[in-house]
Amino acid sequence: MVCNHCVAAVRAALTDAGATVVDVELGRAEIAENLSGKELADVARRLEASGFELITDPAKDIVETIKREIIMMVRSAEPPSKKLSEYLSDRLGRDYKSLSRIFSETEGRTIENYAILQKIERVKELLLDGQLTVSEIAWQTGYSSVAHLSRQFKDITAMTPSEFRIGGHRLPLNEV
Repeated sequence: MVCNHCVAAVRAALTDAGATVVDVELGRAEIAENLSGKELADVARRLEASGFELITDPAKDIVETIKREIIMMVRSAEPPSKKLSEYLSDRLGRDYKSLSRIFSETEGRTIENYAILQKIERVKELLLDGQLTVSEIAWQTGYSSVAHLSRQFKDITAMTPSEFRIGGHRLPLNEV
């Protein structure tokens, strides 16, 4: 689920700055007009006051697109049918090696690390929801086995999935 509060906050920041909002979704906003430098600075200030960042750097734009695609892949109702590298290359129409380099240089971590952290947040969400077994969660999130999920989950959270289900908490997606 994309945070409706985040979408509303970005929409409000743009509207308050005088922009005509066409669409707002995870990691992207479209407005009807071109803004002047002063108007862009106003939008940036309003976004920053809400905890967001205006992205004008092409590398940062690519990184945000990669993040958005990973979040959408991880949150799909079906397990991933492709490897992450193939999925991103297909979706962005670029060589994975260049995407990986841009991401690592900009973020200071790998695409794979980011994807794992997003998968773990999705697992946390499903555990707290309580509707699926750990085995079903492993399948839905693309883990090869419950043991693999449990091992990676414990490495990152210092808890087993069962321990987390009893007393864990999630991170907001933008903090992953």
